[in-house]
Amino acid sequence: MAAFDTSAPAATFSQGRIAHFAKSVVGNFAAWNDQRVTRKSLSKLSARELDDIGLSFGDIESIAKRITR
Repeated sequence: MAAFDTSAPAATFSQGRIAHFAKSVVGNFAAWNDQRVTRKSLSKLSARELDDIGLSFGDIESIAKRITR
């Protein structure tokens, strides 16, 4: 019968890496979704409405990327 010591530092290190990877994936997805929602919302505005808030259609992409940083 084989026995594994799960309290060994290697097991803790692996579990930490897996948790970090999962957090990274979830965080990246949340950032991507925030950018998508911002881009979609700003794209629905007219040129006049964008001008009222000091933006143009060319600014939408940079604004969407700036939201998540």
